[in-house]
Amino acid sequence: MIVSLARELLVSLRTALEALGAYTLFGLRLVAETPRALLRFGLVVQQIHNAGAHSLVIIMMSGLFVGMVLGLQGFDLLERFGSEESLGTAAALGLLKELGPVVTALLFAGRAGTALASELGLMRATDQLAAMEMMAVDPVRRVVMPRFLGGILSMPLLAAIFSMIGLFGAQLVGVQLMGVDSGQFWSQMRGAVEFGDVMEGVLKSAVFGVACSLIAVFEGYHSVPTAEGVGRATTRTVVISSVVVLLLDYMLTAVML
Repeated sequence: MIVSLARELLVSLRTALEALGAYTLFGLRLVAETPRALLRFGLVVQQIHNAGAHSLVIIMMSGLFVGMVLGLQGFDLLERFGSEESLGTAAALGLLKELGPVVTALLFAGRAGTALASELGLMRATDQLAAMEMMAVDPVRRVVMPRFLGGILSMPLLAAIFSMIGLFGAQLVGVQLMGVDSGQFWSQMRGAVEFGDVMEGVLKSAVFGVACSLIAVFEGYHSVPTAEGVGRATTRTVVISSVVVLLLDYMLTAVML
């Protein structure tokens, strides 16, 4: 029994290492194609619209409710220490450094990531990618790269919007409902939040954008050309992206602290 368990662990480890190597090689290929893809920036802008603008509704609604919950929980916690006026600082730091990038990445993986994976998977299943190869058109350069770059550029913008709406929600609850002084809410926030705190959130959102976009286009491009294969690729996109985002969040936070 112990031998069989060890054998299964080795097989799982080998599979994980092979998958990591495949992701790395595909990512390096995308990096090499980036300069050429930027020459056709119109396609990238179109994908920014598809990945970013179409995700605005869920990002803004989620940011508002997360900010409101943060205002309630933060006020309850700070009230026990007599520091309710620090609610603005707590909300701003929590949103800019953690909740904004992480929650935005998870929502991006669930909405835009699945759309990218299913779209590429459907193109694979209907032989559109194979037709491009037969016509001497590189599908990675023509189809994958604009979607990859569009996802990367969309993530920091979506995270910034999430944080802004979240701060409005925290202010709405803290000031309007809980009676925190509006001047103290904003003045303490401006005095405590530094440029490095903002850049930490921007860096995290950019890294999450690279990870989520890479996973989505990889799974879609290499999906099995069947309906079941496309469904599995979409599911793997959400699961792997969510785990990777949380893992990268811990690693980046540990390095920055």
